[in-house]
Amino acid sequence: MSFSGFPEGKVRLVPIPGPFFQDLLPQIDHLGELKTTLFAFWYLDRLEGQFRYIRTDDFLADQNYLQAIASNPKQALINLEDALRRAVARGTLLEATLDVEGRSERLIFLNSPRGRAAVAAIERGEWRYSGDAQHPLEIRVDLPNIYRLYEENIGALTPMIAEELKEAESAYPAEWIEDALRIAVENNARSWRYASSILTRWKEKGRDERKNRRDTEKDRRRYADWEDGSE
Repeated sequence: MSFSGFPEGKVRLVPIPGPFFQDLLPQIDHLGELKTTLFAFWYLDRLEGQFRYIRTDDFLADQNYLQAIASNPKQALINLEDALRRAVARGTLLEATLDVEGRSERLIFLNSPRGRAAVAAIERGEWRYSGDAQHPLEIRVDLPNIYRLYEENIGALTPMIAEELKEAESAYPAEWIEDALRIAVENNARSWRYASSILTRWKEKGRDERKNRRDTEKDRRRYADWEDGSE
């Protein structure tokens, strides 16, 4: 079977760093490792977000990749593990393993500044489960400290409030907590109970980014019960 050539018109290009051709390509002496490395460049470029990674299931879900490394699924898994081991040992890719809802999840990053920052953040425990099966990991790097944010905008941090903030960190994305505290300040309802009621409503009814960022009289009436400023 021969290749018929690249099609006419616009074709999406995959960026590959220059050092790959200058430094890595001369070193790679295994075809499976080369194919897996090129697939990683292609796959990661299609993702969105500050930190991008590939899971084992992502490799196995791509039939074109599987056909490129083996003739049957069982052998493909063996060849994938061998190729990843080689690429990680060479330093092209980085590997991080963590427990997500009772099961072990392996994540593969490109050995880039962001990839190294992501692995370091995971090792420090700066991650949470996002709830998205397709993108389960949410890495928290350089996000506002909600305890400091609370003290600067709401009031003194009591042991009870600190415990509630800790529980909120495990239940909601950091951006949600930050925005809820900001709405409480904007609506002159400086209390954690007020902010917590916002988070509860977002979790139960969904969050409309445009709607929830507007400071309207309707918003003020919705949270009127908490406007006494009590904590």
